[in-house]
Amino acid sequence: MLTLHRADLVLPVGAPPLPDGAVAVRDDRIAALGPYAELAAAYPDARTRSWQGVLTPGLCSPHGAMLLEHAYHPDPREADRLGTEPLTGAALAALDLDDAGWGASARRGLQRMLSRGTTAVRGPLLRPAVRTAVARSGLVLLPPPGGDPGEPSFDLLRAGPAAAVHTPLAVGARADLAVFAVAVGDGAEDVGADEGAEAALRAAGAASCIATVLAGRLVHRRR
Repeated sequence: MLTLHRADLVLPVGAPPLPDGAVAVRDDRIAALGPYAELAAAYPDARTRSWQGVLTPGLCSPHGAMLLEHAYHPDPREADRLGTEPLTGAALAALDLDDAGWGASARRGLQRMLSRGTTAVRGPLLRPAVRTAVARSGLVLLPPPGGDPGEPSFDLLRAGPAAAVHTPLAVGARADLAVFAVAVGDGAEDVGADEGAEAALRAAGAASCIATVLAGRLVHRRR
């Protein structure tokens, strides 16, 4: 099955932006990318998913260990007692989590990552339950980052997509994509399409993610 993911603007990163562009995905790989009109003509039988916004490669979180092994992500049913934000420090220690608790927390943390366009995470991950959760999620687990990864955050777009993506979009690469609800032209006055889109993405942040494709599978879609 081949799917065309069409967006107002495709930012491959490392290549020119594609207004009204598309990425053709077959199974878990990128089969082609280019202007939508050209890909639609080349693949007339493909299913098309049209997104209003900017499509980028999936993002890579350098904060895997801190977000998944040093923070607890409350279950929505615990919101009245624990709130909705990750717990750290003394609040985390007071929970005295077992392996099952760490695994459940990691699964919720991973869902939060996916909802912000993250498709890869950097280790090291020392807790078996957390490693299992990451493996089952399908996110790519990468070696530790070089240098200081900065303050842990789910918003990876503060430095712009070029610094946040896992790998550029390219034919043959794994189909890890993210789409953000950023209007083409927002913040783009008097600058190129790529610079304007990157500025708008930084301003909107990863919370503007409306869709995440992980190894060709649509794993997050904002309702």
